[in-house]
Amino acid sequence: MHSAIRVGLVGDWNEQQKAHGAIPKALDRASKGQIEAVWVATDSVGKTLVEFDGLWCVPGMPYRSADGVLHAIRHARVTHTPFLGTSAGFQYALIEFARNVLGLADADHQKTNPAAQVPLVSKLDAALVGVRSRVRFTSGTVVRRAYGVAEAMEEYRCSFGLNPRYRRLVAGPLTVSAVDDQDEVRAVELDGHPFFVATLFQPEMNEASPLVGAFVAACTRHIQVRAKAAS
Repeated sequence: MHSAIRVGLVGDWNEQQKAHGAIPKALDRASKGQIEAVWVATDSVGKTLVEFDGLWCVPGMPYRSADGVLHAIRHARVTHTPFLGTSAGFQYALIEFARNVLGLADADHQKTNPAAQVPLVSKLDAALVGVRSRVRFTSGTVVRRAYGVAEAMEEYRCSFGLNPRYRRLVAGPLTVSAVDDQDEVRAVELDGHPFFVATLFQPEMNEASPLVGAFVAACTRHIQVRAKAAS
């Protein structure tokens, strides 16, 4: 029997990835045990996405299937399914938006495609592996409302991020939700969507993340909206 809330974890399970163990625990805490977290391998993404009340694109580069990840992100975006992408999930949310909304078919990740014509995601000047640093939230955003404060300390485990050359592409309906002390983009969200948030930092590493709680709340609302539409 399924739990009340089903969340698909889009990624390729790896016990060596600290986040892969942390994410189900974070969801369990935030929902008080009311979430069933189901792993969806990137090379098996398909029609089963409709079964989920929310999708979390998890860290873990390189994915076995980048196309599978992009398909899942697009599904969440166009069907208004609650979405959270962290670390690599942030990176691929940017790529999906650039390709399918802005029409930049050549937008790509420099780690998997060093010769990309549009290296939207590139190597950071300084790797953020195991680094905790301050992020400042944009007033009026979903992320700012979730935290209820202007800034927070968050943990990273990544070496790639938004290429500063392409920051201009993060503009309506894609909004900058958070920046670091150097004003580099560290979170984005999608206007007009019930909950579509992507962060380069990893909120799952916090004992009780306000953002994970907000994602769970969005999944709960999604269930209610679907139930009302079906009645």
